[in-house]
Amino acid sequence: MTSTTLTEAAVGPDHHPTAPAGGGGSAEQRLDAIEITGIRCYGYTGYFPEEQVLGQWFEVDLTIWMDLSLTGSDDQLSNTLNYADVVERVTNLLETSRFKTIEKLNAVIIEAVLAFAPVQKVHSRLVKVSPPIPRFEGRIAIAMTRSKVESA
Repeated sequence: MTSTTLTEAAVGPDHHPTAPAGGGGSAEQRLDAIEITGIRCYGYTGYFPEEQVLGQWFEVDLTIWMDLSLTGSDDQLSNTLNYADVVERVTNLLETSRFKTIEKLNAVIIEAVLAFAPVQKVHSRLVKVSPPIPRFEGRIAIAMTRSKVESA
């Protein structure tokens, strides 16, 4: 898949260990949620040429689903997701991507977060803080939810 290749090139290899599955092959998988909110960066995604030259502010809120039971019992950071790594990847994408649509930017952000081994599902809300729309003082937001099964 071309977009996966582009995303992998943009975010680099994943060095996070996968938490053991546990449960002895149970059909039901445990999904807990980590929320990372308020990622705010200046970026260059937008339809108008000025948006890709002058840039604008974007905000991202993430909900990341994965099994947190092992870390919840053993208290070992190596068995969970490093939030700082997620923020770094998303920040890099916001600051360096130059897409015409925020839908594409949000899809690439989700792919990058799904690339972390323990992550099973991601909800991303990407906000264009000050869209260049005459007589409009609001914000535009795109919300997407994807899982590893859907992105494979």
